[in-house]
Amino acid sequence: MTSYRILKHPILPIPTRREIKIYWQDRELSAYEGETISAALFAAGIRVFGEHAHDHSPQGIFCANGQCSQCMLIANGKPVKACMELVSPDLRLAPLQGLPDLPPVAAGPLLYERKEIEVPVLILGGGPAGLSAAIELGKQGIKALLVDDKHRLGGKLVLQTHRFFGSSSAVYAGTRGIDIATRLEEELRQYDSIDIWTYSTALAVFSDKKVGILREGSQYALVKPQILLVTCGAREKFLAFKGNTLPGVYGAGAFQTLVNRDLVRPAEKLFIIGGGNVGLIAAYHALQAGIGVVGLAEALPECGGYKVHKDKLVRMGVPIYTSHTILSANGDDKVESVTIARVNEKFKPIPGSEASFECDSVLIAVGLDPVNEFYRKAVDFGMQAYVGGDAEEIAEASAAIFSGKIRGAEIVRALGGEMEEIPQAWYTTSQILKSRPGKTVCKEVIPQLPSGVTPVIHCTQEIPCNPCSALCPNGLIFVDSDDIRSIPTYTGDSEACQVCKRCVAGCPGLAITLVDFRKNARTPVVAIPYEFTREQIQRGDEVLVLDTEGTPLGSAEVISVHGVARCDNTLVVEVRAPLEYATRIAGIRVQNNEITQPLDHYVEHIKDDMIVCRCERVTAGEIRGLIQKGYRDINEIKIVTRAGMGACGSKTCSAIIHRLFIEEGINSNEIVEGTKRPLFMEVPLGIFAGEDQPGGKPV
Repeated sequence: MTSYRILKHPILPIPTRREIKIYWQDRELSAYEGETISAALFAAGIRVFGEHAHDHSPQGIFCANGQCSQCMLIANGKPVKACMELVSPDLRLAPLQGLPDLPPVAAGPLLYERKEIEVPVLILGGGPAGLSAAIELGKQGIKALLVDDKHRLGGKLVLQTHRFFGSSSAVYAGTRGIDIATRLEEELRQYDSIDIWTYSTALAVFSDKKVGILREGSQYALVKPQILLVTCGAREKFLAFKGNTLPGVYGAGAFQTLVNRDLVRPAEKLFIIGGGNVGLIAAYHALQAGIGVVGLAEALPECGGYKVHKDKLVRMGVPIYTSHTILSANGDDKVESVTIARVNEKFKPIPGSEASFECDSVLIAVGLDPVNEFYRKAVDFGMQAYVGGDAEEIAEASAAIFSGKIRGAEIVRALGGEMEEIPQAWYTTSQILKSRPGKTVCKEVIPQLPSGVTPVIHCTQEIPCNPCSALCPNGLIFVDSDDIRSIPTYTGDSEACQVCKRCVAGCPGLAITLVDFRKNARTPVVAIPYEFTREQIQRGDEVLVLDTEGTPLGSAEVISVHGVARCDNTLVVEVRAPLEYATRIAGIRVQNNEITQPLDHYVEHIKDDMIVCRCERVTAGEIRGLIQKGYRDINEIKIVTRAGMGACGSKTCSAIIHRLFIEEGINSNEIVEGTKRPLFMEVPLGIFAGEDQPGGKPV
């Protein structure tokens, strides 16, 4: 049986875990203790977990975050979310087919009083913002409870294997996200005043200023904080297109969870929709995991993410199709191909421009929405509430770290803690870290004379990032300390560089090479950053080298592959190249062209309409029809179609329904918003009743 586990990774260590046996439809499978059901099934090549009760469509992973019910299956006779439930020895699994049967209820279950707690500060979300805020509170000895729904702290940091951008002194720039998560958690756990609940989900904020929390999946607690801080991060936006609910269509977060946390390969050939940082970074993570990236489509004329991320991909062999959109994901019960088309200035597909590509997965990375419903409800009920990180404003994780630090300091002052006035410089730094990419200079600064050793900086866009200036032991790379969005420049001459190569290996964008003319000015040695396994490249190999824009320059012989002190896991590959293009070399192609070629025919999806509400299988055509009949109240649309009535609580379909109104020419002031559920997550009713909570006081 083929295993889809990642057994070797250039960045991530492969842990030793105890193997256990589980069963899928009476078929024995190997699983690892501590992993989720979904990870174990994906490792065995199982992608379809059941079928929808409405139309029997195949269902599989979508969010991998517990926010929907696409991965629902039967485990030991009970319906569970495969992405949130851990495996156990001899676990019996079966696909969910139709509505699950309710389990029998024993007569007269014991009911217990629910637990009520009062705390000075309650923090919802243990990602970069929540951790940073809690650290500020811990430093002052302020008691707080931090709640997170995952099994470990760090939020999306635990999925990020790349080095972070931003400020080296303020937010760990130059350090990998996975390592930042560990550092923040270790620092937080030093403070006894901070209580931490993992695997615990906030369910609702109530009018009596209490927050309902489901602790460890079975215990219900009401927490009444003096101050509530919401740092729940963001959720991904989605698109309506034909085939958008086929197994194999994922959000970027789900894909990165499977690859970088669960260490399984959910795809062999991946196509990405969306050219922001999330999509660009996910493509790089896929390549590192040995997954082919067929291409990336972005509707705008230029990618919205950092140019160094885009440049890194194109020179590794990933085609980027700007001014393109997805028309359909194609296949019967799973993704088999994707069809894209060029769009005009109004973002409408241009007939005749369609192209189809063979792939088994489509990753959707078209933006994020703040998870701020807890904050908004707290404000409605008059609670003293703060919001930070992506829940406040969508930005990079480095910005979320600093945002959390500021919120924590503000809460300390609000509680009368011994803290001086927050420096205005903190707020300035926060705004810089949140800033979008700025202008791009016309060309790279290339050394004029072929002598000595010179770093060539291929970073040509204004972004908030300065690790390169801190890496050079002689301070020869300059970034404006007052505004780290300035483009770095090398200030030394060809004799000043010590050839330590720390700038090459430590640049988060892999955007610095080192050209050494000392031994031979006609064929200098070029040092290139490389974040793939050593087995993939060897001394003596001939490699294709490319410039910043991905244009092939020629072949070059590899003369050395080695690491650099204090630059973990990033290798430096040295090649010998002709003088005429040595200074233009920016990278090495790691993926051949065969995987990226379009099919020789255009695949048109056979379905009649696209799904808007995944949970209830409501199509765009159904909703457009109601809008055309005069419906303007989303609550009425919900009653008629059930759109928004599913397990995710309209988290996915709400934005798409709004977009349908806009496409039909309806002004936003005519639309009546849908009423939000009092509970933001679904939960068994027995939990609220206090059923079977060991250790409680019987009613």
